[in-house]
Amino acid sequence: MRLRPARPEDVPALARVAARSYGHAFRAILDAAALESRDSAYFAALFAEKRSGMQVAESEGKAVGFSLVTDGHIDMLFIDPAEAGRGGGTMLLRAAEAAGARTLEAFRDNGPARAFYESRGWRAVEEYEREFAGALRAFVLYRPAAQEGSG
Repeated sequence: MRLRPARPEDVPALARVAARSYGHAFRAILDAAALESRDSAYFAALFAEKRSGMQVAESEGKAVGFSLVTDGHIDMLFIDPAEAGRGGGTMLLRAAEAAGARTLEAFRDNGPARAFYESRGWRAVEEYEREFAGALRAFVLYRPAAQEGSG
């Protein structure tokens, strides 16, 4: 597994990873309409605009995960469900931290993601609700443990 910056030709593969990851991770959190709205075409359009902030986890020449960091905030970090547990997520998280990421948010009810971040030194600092995909949803804001309480 290796990391590298995203390239234009990665966008379709990363969009598929994102769509599969959403369906896998959020099926118990988001309603069907919200999941359907986050399809490969949705992510391809998003990533075409935001590719400069993306890192790719690559295994055997294939993009298997990615992170998107904007202004010190981890907007997305996903590994294809079929590739989970092979270290790519941790590599992406550590690279985002090294690049200055100091916040991320997770759905309050996304236990696996929360356990992943907490086991890697991130701590929940705030719970709140905000609009997401057409409904009010519960989230948790995280910071690295060393940054707790800092602005």
